[in-house]
Amino acid sequence: IMKIEHIALWVHDINNVCEFYKKYFDAKIGNLYINESKGFRSRFIEFEKGSRLEIMNQDNLKHSTYDSHFGYAHISISVGSKEMVDNITSQMKADGIFVKSGPRTTGDGYYESTVLDSEGNLVEITI
Repeated sequence: IMKIEHIALWVHDINNVCEFYKKYFDAKIGNLYINESKGFRSRFIEFEKGSRLEIMNQDNLKHSTYDSHFGYAHISISVGSKEMVDNITSQMKADGIFVKSGPRTTGDGYYESTVLDSEGNLVEITI
């Protein structure tokens, strides 16, 4: 059976990003992997249903913003209900997280809000 095993994100601060996903989405944070010869570091975070993100950093990494390049557009995290979308979005807003849109029902029928994680990656929170 084929499935996406994980998605990887380049970040500046691995621990800060991992804590964001742990706090708001109850992700489990894995051990830090370090490859000194390449200046590479990563941690996997895992969500309840088994999907995973690899949070990576490498020396001399250059930063781009979510709307200035081709490639990764956003990740979508299903939280199970409209109430959870509303609650998590409200908590993020209260914590000073930038809420880009929503909660709302989109033209294609998704109930969602979109926020920026601690490094500016676009995250869609949906049912």
